[in-house]
Amino acid sequence: MTIWEPRPEHTQLNPRAAAEIKARQGVEFLTAGESRVVTDDGTEVPHDGATIGEIVVRGNCVMAGYYRDPEGTAQAMRDGWFHSGDAAVVHPDGYLEIRDRLKDVIISGGENISSIEVEGALVRHPAVQEVAVVGLPHAKWGEAPHAFIVLRTGAAATEAELRQFARDHLAHFKVPQGFTFLAELPKTATGKLQKYVLRGRRANLVKQ
Repeated sequence: MTIWEPRPEHTQLNPRAAAEIKARQGVEFLTAGESRVVTDDGTEVPHDGATIGEIVVRGNCVMAGYYRDPEGTAQAMRDGWFHSGDAAVVHPDGYLEIRDRLKDVIISGGENISSIEVEGALVRHPAVQEVAVVGLPHAKWGEAPHAFIVLRTGAAATEAELRQFARDHLAHFKVPQGFTFLAELPKTATGKLQKYVLRGRRANLVKQ
């Protein structure tokens, strides 16, 4: 539904900035249909690169519905748009960027936290091989981010070190309240991360 369209101004970017641009989902692919990012009431989000909404699409390559599942179809196809379940922002240049799955967005003290953003910050630490961030119950904030960390072979890092690293790269309310170190993250046979397993593993964790 979208395409990353290279533009002349991209050639002037340094490698890191260029990589960030190329990681975005881009703009509408003209022959596919329409794409928007909307709030719960269907209002299109401002193109500020910060306001999170849901990607909705419609066009000639979008399904008519789920096979023999009228309830699922009614939930996914609303007001003529397919609701993707992807949480995204729109940048001032019109580029869409997926920030998370809606079900994985962490709402802490009324603030929306993208688990992918927190993961992206932590994985830059030289000792971190993989990271998964989920929202866990929190007595004061409702829920708060918790990080599950897999360290690189032979590397070492403490919880305090990773927390400070996160503080250096994220807004304070996005910093994980806790860290759990694992030998590996739970995944499906095709390599998809199973965040629900992590939530279940730490469901009784309530930060005071």
